[in-house]
Amino acid sequence: MRLSSVFLNALAATSVLIASHTLALAETIKFGVTAGPHAQIAEAIVPIAKAKGLDIQIVEFSDGALIDPATNDGDLDANGFQHTPYLDRQNADRGLNLVAVGGKTVLLPMAGYSRKYKTIAELPEGAQVTIPNDPSNLGRALKLLEAGGLIKLTPGLTFNATELDIIDNPKNIKILPLETAQLPRSLEDVDFSVITSHFALSAGLNPSKDGILIEDELSEYFCLIAVAEKNKDAAWVKTLVESYKSPEVKAFIEKTFAGNIVAGW
Repeated sequence: MRLSSVFLNALAATSVLIASHTLALAETIKFGVTAGPHAQIAEAIVPIAKAKGLDIQIVEFSDGALIDPATNDGDLDANGFQHTPYLDRQNADRGLNLVAVGGKTVLLPMAGYSRKYKTIAELPEGAQVTIPNDPSNLGRALKLLEAGGLIKLTPGLTFNATELDIIDNPKNIKILPLETAQLPRSLEDVDFSVITSHFALSAGLNPSKDGILIEDELSEYFCLIAVAEKNKDAAWVKTLVESYKSPEVKAFIEKTFAGNIVAGW
């Protein structure tokens, strides 16, 4: 039996409507990350999100300081590169209105390295130690030095610690704050350097193997996904978080970074 042309036309029209509706359900967002590990992780998220109806356009930055303002202004929909102390500092210093969604994502452990010594105990009296000079990571580095027994800080301080909060320095180490990108190069000239994993990995340093002092998984510095507050309840936010914190992405992180980046779920 032949189908009438009227029926065929109706069927074709219905197919177009269904296809149009499917396309309308798909959303596209711009996701800001720094070059390196965060960009690699974002690439792993893309196919997971796409299967859930969310198209992620990765926008890679060489300067992370530009990412939060772009998210606040709507040029980006979300970002995934920073820890809570950094986000809090950006909101306060720049008057931004960003919030974290979905809990912790990954930890890029901060570690201390030396070309001259194999253990913290070997560091000599008056050792020169370089640390990051940006406020949130400076305090983080000081807390790591404290954990290693090199200094003691005023009790109760966290990421807001500064050099003025050092109340004991038994080896009289000389702390030299530097631009974060310069820290790997400083290893040739100083006794010890505390470096964030982002820059350590980019310089060929392996935190879990080369670091002689390293943060553990109880660190307060797990990274997060940030969005403008007005978007925190958007449906795509839930999809983004679910895609990021998926078993597939966790397996990718474990295989690719071999313990140098820790998944928080």
